[in-house]
This record gives sequence, C-alpha cells and structure tokens, in this order.
Amino acid sequence: MDAQRIASREEWLAARKALLAKEKEFTRARDALNAERRKLPMVRIDKDYVFEGPNGKAGLRDLFDGRRQLIVYHFMLDADAPPPGKSGAPWEEGCPGCSYFADNIPHLSHLHARDTSLVMVSRAPLAKIAPFKRRMGWTVPWYSSFGSDFNYDFHVTLDEAKGSTEWNYQSAKALQQAGKIPSTKGELPGISVFLREGDEIFHSYSTYGRGLDALIGTYQLLDLTPFGRGEGWGGMPDLGQGMGWVRHHDKYGGNETPDCCHS
Repeated sequence: MDAQRIASREEWLAARKALLAKEKEFTRARDALNAERRKLPMVRIDKDYVFEGPNGKAGLRDLFDGRRQLIVYHFMLDADAPPPGKSGAPWEEGCPGCSYFADNIPHLSHLHARDTSLVMVSRAPLAKIAPFKRRMGWTVPWYSSFGSDFNYDFHVTLDEAKGSTEWNYQSAKALQQAGKIPSTKGELPGISVFLREGDEIFHSYSTYGRGLDALIGTYQLLDLTPFGRGEGWGGMPDLGQGMGWVRHHDKYGGNETPDCCHS
C-alpha cells in the first residue's frame, strides 16, 4: 500500500467531503441523463417475431407477460457457431460475461411492481438454453429467438448476409479493426427496452458495451473498494487477468481458464 495514502482522520474527512461534492454532481448529471433517455422517440415494431419458451411458441407481446414495459437482455449463446473470435467447437455453455450479468439481475418482483417485465433472449435453441439455465439456478424467463430476425434486427448477432453489420451504433468492421470486438460475425451482448400501448409495441432504447456496466451490481460494489475491480485500468491495481477474471459462478476457485467474451 502507498504510504502517501495514509492520513489522519481529519485529513481523510476533508478529502471525503471534497469527493462527496463530486459524487453529488455526478448524481445530478445522471438524473438529467436518465430524463433525456426517457424522452427519446420510439419506433413502432411491425415485424412479427417468434420465440420459443418453456410453454412453446411466443410472440414479442407474450414476453411482456401482461405488463406495459419489457426489458430484454440479449444473452450470448449461439446455436452451432463457435464463440466470436474463436474456432472449433460451438457454444456448449453461455458466455461467462453474460452469465455474470444474469447473476446480477434483481428479484423480478421489484420490476413487476413497476409494470415491467425482464427476460433473456438468445439465438440458441431452447434445448441448449434449458440445461445451462438449470445448471446456473436462474429463474428469469429465457427465450430462444432461433429462426427469427430478432437478434439481427437489434444488432446482437452480427452477420453481413443478414444485414447486421454494426454494434453499439458503430461499424462492426471498424470496431474489429480497433480491437474492440473479436469478429464481424457472431454474438454480442446488449439490452433492448420496449413499451406496449394496447396492441402496439414500440422500441424505446438499446444499449451495448459499457452501457451495460452500470446495470451490474457486483461492479458497482467493487467500485467502492480500494482495489476497485482490480482490472488494471482507470487507476485500479491489476490483480491479474485484466477483465478476463469473470467466470461462471460455479467455476471460481478451480483451475479453469477465464474466458470472458466481453473483454
């Protein structure tokens, strides 16, 4: 530990109060940004998407489960292709980074109390989703979009042949050249938000990349600590493995190689 960081209680309190003023400024800026987000225009969804869930076929309206708002987490799990930037065997388990996100989803009753549903959607067929969901112990509804255009239209499955050539509102080719994504074809994470007005459905928001960061409670708790996330960027110490320390929650403590496809 850096000896220069050792302070008296009075010195610590003065520094803490100075930081508190910045924290309050950030909170006000965040509130203003959230207000701007709520004012975004919306796009009517006219395409009939078909999903497969535990109760059979479902349309996008069914995913609302009778509520007016819907949050969809685009979970990286493909049908047959290998994970992005890799070769060989196809996906056999969900992306560790997406699994980390799923572990941080709150109890859905709190969202339901605000007329909001949350589901996860992957391109993999339900036969691949169901056993992994059981292994992870998740109860959040999880649907397959296999055979539909849903993932392509919301740019979480990249495929030039399907017209999906951008992620996070930027060219996939440019992102790959900059080293920000591993491939211009395959699965990537994101969140999309929808509003239901009677029989009509509207797309209000989608976010990708670091836009998902604030939704992961574990990260927000680690950010309060002296080591932060321990990933070696933003002034944090490097505790090893960079952003690749994230594993499936049943693999910590073993010798498995971290394999976070979000890093």
